[in-house]
Amino acid sequence: MLHVLITIWIAVIGLCVGSFLNVVIGRLPFDEENFDEPTPVGFWQHVASAFRFSGRAYRRLYTPPHSHCPKCGHQIRWFENIPVVSWLALRGKCSNCKQPISPRYILVELLTGTLFVAMTTRYPFDWQLVSALTFLTFLIPLIFIDAEHWILPFELTLPGIAGGILLALPRGHDAFVTAVLGAGIAFLAFRVMEFLGWAATGREALGAGDKYLLAMIGAQVGWRALLGVVLLSSLQGAIVGLVRMRMTGRAGPSSPPEPKPEAPAQDKPVERVEAVTDSKPDETEEEVPSREPFTPEFIKPGYAWWQRVLLVPYTVLLQDIPDSPPPDEATGEIPDWEPGANNIPFGPWIGLAGIQVMLLGPWVVDALARTPYRLLAEIVFGQ
Repeated sequence: MLHVLITIWIAVIGLCVGSFLNVVIGRLPFDEENFDEPTPVGFWQHVASAFRFSGRAYRRLYTPPHSHCPKCGHQIRWFENIPVVSWLALRGKCSNCKQPISPRYILVELLTGTLFVAMTTRYPFDWQLVSALTFLTFLIPLIFIDAEHWILPFELTLPGIAGGILLALPRGHDAFVTAVLGAGIAFLAFRVMEFLGWAATGREALGAGDKYLLAMIGAQVGWRALLGVVLLSSLQGAIVGLVRMRMTGRAGPSSPPEPKPEAPAQDKPVERVEAVTDSKPDETEEEVPSREPFTPEFIKPGYAWWQRVLLVPYTVLLQDIPDSPPPDEATGEIPDWEPGANNIPFGPWIGLAGIQVMLLGPWVVDALARTPYRLLAEIVFGQ
């Protein structure tokens, strides 16, 4: 009976956490896009840039405006903000303007509550469960944010990594070492793949935030399970991408981004013709795009020896690998990256695979214990 009551209590907590995560998912991406990070040019600016992100988004999450309808601005009252119940009572519509409320809200709440309960069946009521629930609190918004906005904010990945490592301390030395190795190996593996992909193609091979997300998962599941996370995420992402290509002709977003209106409708055909004719002389130049060389920050001139030593971690962990598209000829500015027809975000699949390894690993290994696939299952799920 006590176990049932505790499970119900954790389910309620999960629903409430899911309600807060909806706020994170709704606000954090726009804070990231509106934050203009200056390019560091000196040693102390590099040091400042490494810490500048901390706290800025958290302050915005707890400051006005309070939760409100994005359509009419109606401020959500407390009884309209009860997880799951309010969405169902309002029939998925704003009480003021009657416009539909995204089903994402109830989905995130139900998903968080369900996964919180699922973790209680996987882990005992100790620090392992605390670590798992904390991990989910960071992972769920990352999955939804990356799926919609193609970004993995530092405000979630870095605290998630730190939380996974620190919450391993009460479980003993072995758990702590496993968490540190899991985070470090995951990050360095994807960092090397990121650089090799750029060196081979001159383009971004992995999203800049994927290595931090995998490191966060590695801190939770350990280094032995990383192979399973990468394999499952790659396999599932590829299958869904191929199915979407088969059904819609594109693996990426269902429709390309809408262009910003800049001229009357009658001028559009002329602009399209001019754009085509203007691009022809540049086709030969675009065939061989210039690629900015990657120069480690700590070997650039102008630093003292001790500054170079301190810049080594920054170079390995944070220095951006060049991946700049050609600048706009008219303005000279570098255009924002936009996903292509066959691009899909990798982060949601990494996150899904991390949850699968945590929940299903022991069950799959036990199910295949007396089959020839037991060793493969143990390798994939890190058991």
